[in-house]
Amino acid sequence: MDSVRIVEEFWSAVWKAQNPDAAANFIVDDFVITTGGVEIRGKENFTAWVRGFLQKIHNFQFEVMETFQNESGSRVASLWRVTGKNNGIFGLEPDQKPLSFTGIAVWSVREDGKLLQNRVERAAWEAYQQLK
Repeated sequence: MDSVRIVEEFWSAVWKAQNPDAAANFIVDDFVITTGGVEIRGKENFTAWVRGFLQKIHNFQFEVMETFQNESGSRVASLWRVTGKNNGIFGLEPDQKPLSFTGIAVWSVREDGKLLQNRVERAAWEAYQQLK
C-alpha cells in the first residue's frame, strides 16, 4: 500500500488547499487526532478543529518536507512546516507578526487506505517565542 501517497493527498486536499471539509474523503468516522496532548475524536470535531486552526493564521502556507512509511504501509510519518501571520494563535492578540514552525505527524492507516489516527507534535514553544 502506498500510504505516503494517501497522506500527501490528504495534506494537499485539506491543509494546502485550506479545505477542512475535504478531510471527510480521507478519514474514518471515528478518526482521532492527538495534538498537544488533547484528543479530538470524530470527523465533525476534526473538521471543526482544522477550520479553527486555519482561522488563527493569516496567509497560511503548508509545506511537507518529508514523508515515509513502514514496510506494510500501516504507519506513516511526515515532517512539515507552517508559515503565515499570527491571527490569534496561542490566544495571543492577532498582530499579524510572521510565524513559522515545524511539526511531525505520525499516522495510522487502515488496509483500505483510510486514515485512522494521527499523532501530532509541533514546535509550539518555538512558535510562541517568535510572537511574544
